[in-house]
Formats: sequence, structure tokens, C-alpha cells
Amino acid sequence: MIVLEGGYLATVDAAGTEYPTGHVVIDGNQLVAVGPGPAPDALRDGAQWVDATGCLVTPGLVNTHHHLYQWLTRGFAPDSTLFGWLTELYPIWARLDADAVHAGASANLGWLALSGCSTSTDHHYIFPKANSSQSDLLDATIEAAAEIGVRFHPCRGSMDLGSSAGGLPPDEVVEDREAILIATEAAIDRWHDPSPGAMTRIAVAPCSPFSVTAELMREAAELARGKGVRLHTHLAETLDEEQFCQQTYGQTPTEYLAELDWLGPDVWLAHCVHLSDDSIAALAGSGTAVAHCPTSNGRLGAGSARVRDLIDAGVPVGLGVDGAASNEAGRLVDELRSAMTVARLSGGPQALTAREVLRLATMGGARCLGREAELGSLETGKLADVAVWRLDELGLAGGADPVFCWAFSSTAPLRLLLVNGRAVVADATLLTADSGRLARDAAAAGARLVGR
Repeated sequence: MIVLEGGYLATVDAAGTEYPTGHVVIDGNQLVAVGPGPAPDALRDGAQWVDATGCLVTPGLVNTHHHLYQWLTRGFAPDSTLFGWLTELYPIWARLDADAVHAGASANLGWLALSGCSTSTDHHYIFPKANSSQSDLLDATIEAAAEIGVRFHPCRGSMDLGSSAGGLPPDEVVEDREAILIATEAAIDRWHDPSPGAMTRIAVAPCSPFSVTAELMREAAELARGKGVRLHTHLAETLDEEQFCQQTYGQTPTEYLAELDWLGPDVWLAHCVHLSDDSIAALAGSGTAVAHCPTSNGRLGAGSARVRDLIDAGVPVGLGVDGAASNEAGRLVDELRSAMTVARLSGGPQALTAREVLRLATMGGARCLGREAELGSLETGKLADVAVWRLDELGLAGGADPVFCWAFSSTAPLRLLLVNGRAVVADATLLTADSGRLARDAAAAGARLVGR
């Protein structure tokens, strides 16, 4: 039993309940009590006690879109748009192997944990022809997540539309469609855990309209629904993609997905920057969710998603860091400030509030992953994924509104991160792995990859 007491609790329940001084009690991997003031005496006896005085207590943050391998290739094409950035990086990623992917994923997930992230996805879609065992690359990310101790929703990505067939990626990083489907099904059978409290769940994730054939999209959706897993892809990230879809398919990206049966409550889409009113209505009507990646969209000059309109239409929206090579900071907590700032630049100071971005980063993310019954809020019966942030240090002490000051500064040190009831971070230190070793291994792997 663990008892957290004395902190400011932002529960993110349906009512948005907050307790200026509250308690959270954890038994095993579940929350068994959440409320104001100290914990009941009956729950305190023999428990491990954590003093959260001067801290903000939130649900663990949920990262809904990422590319972990990109940790090894940060800083490339710094002033390019998405297509130019991809064109420069594809040849480097064509040299990926399992050792490099493991090093990048381990460092990236460790850094995410230090930014309060208890659950992360990963969209791994690069399976180079030069790599003899394609499954090893996905396995490497799953093994890294288990070592770091975060809850993990890896997406078995894919590309089958190479440059010789009119796609953007070079042929050396695309796969045969039949091989993709076989490998994806094998990954689901080996790794997907549908049970309550699962630490690993697989999603099916062909990459994008400009790197995947319509046939693969249709067959991937059939496979995922037959296996009972979720679907994920990029959509409407840039105007280049809009132009590609109009020229190639005679449709907007959203219309194209709808034709392929790729809208629904089992789908979440990354970016969705360039959406019309009709597209937003289509997402809302089908229950399709969106992963908003404001920092990456800004880095690549892609634009800003219409988050206010998506929320008002009833679209589930979560936050995503996106790939580390298009978001060199890689801190999920930073995305709260980015989302607020970007929304307010065009929509005014009420366009997105601190409580709304906290909800995007927690319950919104849980909804994207289909786990709102287990994650995303501090409520009795939910899984014990909890973040405790210090607000009593220089830079944050004395703020009038703890939630706003925390979200808008994004600098609060992490006092504690529990994932499934296990301490992964304490006093801004990663407990499950040596941060120095992770950094050295990732730097060496990146140097090998780039220098090959």
C-alpha cells in the first residue's frame, strides 16, 4: 500500500474535481482511495507514506504519437518541411538495425518517463530491406519499454508504396504487402495483451497516404478488426499531403480514409492539421480520435490543428510528442504549453485552457488508446499511473493557480512517477535504468547509424 498525501490533486475526472490538499491511496496496481485531506486511518496502517506537500498530483501523462527510433537522428534538416525532412532522413533510417532501435527507444522512453509520461505509443514504420529480421525492430522497442517500465502501445507500422511506384519513400525502406500483413499478425499474436491492466498492446498502423497503397490500408483494417486491435496512421499533416491526395486519389485525405473504412471508434489519427469543417464532422460522427502534436507541427512548419473545433465537435483528442527528430526536446509535458500557446495565438486566451490541455494529455490520450476505463484520471478502481510534480522550488513557488502555472511553465521537477503502482522516477531521477548509460548508448548508436 502507498499513501500520497498533502498535494494539490487534479483528478481529471468527468467533473474536473480538484482538491487543494488531498490524498491518493494505491494498493498493488490500483487506486483504492482518492479524496480531500488526509487518507483514512484504516488505509494508512503499514502503508508506504509519501509527503506530497508543495506538489501537484496528476494522472500519468499519455503520449499518443511517437517514433522512438528517431531519437538517433535529431537535428537533421532543421529548416525543411515534412517532405524535404523525410527525403533527407529516409536514407539514414534505411540502415536501422535492432541494436540501434533498442538504444534509441530505451533513451527516448527513459526521457519520456522523466517528463511524466506513464503510457506511450510508438509508430514504427521503417523496416529496411537490408535488415535480415524485420520482427527484431518492433521487438526491440517492446523490450525497451519493459526495461524502462512504462505502459506501451506499439504500432506495427508499414510502407509498401516506394518511389518507383509513385510514393515518397525510397524502395529500400518499403516492404511487400503480403509480408507486412504476415508480420503484423505475428506481432499481434506474440505481444498484444487484451487483459485489464495490460502493459503492452499492439495497434496496426500503415504509415501515410503517400507511402502506403490503398490495398494495404484496406487489408490492414480487416486484419486489425479481425484481431480486435486498434488502427493508427498519419493524416492531413501538411498541405503537400493534401495536394498528393487530390492529385492521386481525387479526394481529400479524410475522404480517402472514409472510402477505405478507416474512420471509426477504433481509429486514432496523428496530426490532422488541415481539416475542413466536413472532415471534422466526419471524425466526430465516426468516433475517430486525433493525436495533436503541436511542437512537431511547428518545427516542420506544417500549421496548427483546429483543436478547439475538434473538441467542440466531440472528437477525442490526445497529445503526442511525435518523432524525436521533429521534436528535439522529446518531453511530453512540454506539449501542454505548446498546445495552449499555439491555440491562443489565433483563438485568443480562452481558446484552450490549462485544464483542457491537462485533459488532452491524460484522459484524451486514454480515449485515443481505448483505455479510458483504466487510465487518464485519478479515480478509485483505475490503474495506479500517477505523476507528482514539485511546485515549491524556485521558478514555480507561490503561483496562484497550480494547474495553470505547472502547465504553462512545463518546468516542474518530477517528484514521483508511478506506473502500474511501481516507482519509475523519484526526485527527477530514473529508477529503472542508468540515465548516463542510456545517453551513451544512444549517442554511440546514432553515430554508427549516421556514419555507416
